[in-house]
Amino acid sequence: MTDTPFAPRTEKATIETGSNLSPKFDAEGLIPAIVTDADSGEVLMLGYMNAEALARTIETGEAWYWSRSRQEFWKKGGTSGQVQKVVEMRTDCDQDAILIKVRVAGNGATCHVGYRSCFYRTVELGRPASPQTALETVETRVYDPADVYGKK
Repeated sequence: MTDTPFAPRTEKATIETGSNLSPKFDAEGLIPAIVTDADSGEVLMLGYMNAEALARTIETGEAWYWSRSRQEFWKKGGTSGQVQKVVEMRTDCDQDAILIKVRVAGNGATCHVGYRSCFYRTVELGRPASPQTALETVETRVYDPADVYGKK
């Protein structure tokens, strides 16, 4: 892995209880970032950051991610106006996940398919998992993605 601006990972006790940010990136150089609404606590999305996206987020106070599908940086809301202003950032005990509490600008939505949260569907429970396991949409769209991103 390339050099990062973060403290090196050392012994377990220092990582778990110390005061330096020493994120544990996976084999692809990524760390998962759970994003919640700063006021309600609602889970908005799960994204991935590499060292540079994490550093950009810390420096700018706006959320940056690494797109695994496009293999590029993206500032959340750069096209849509739904910029995520970071209110608080945390890491878990072994520093292999990031929690970001945000306030979303624009229409307040986070999901690129038009919902406030990317977690807008529930999974049918109580039956054996199968190719027919059902999803149910339980949220209402905030906006039409074609209006923001154009026709795909």
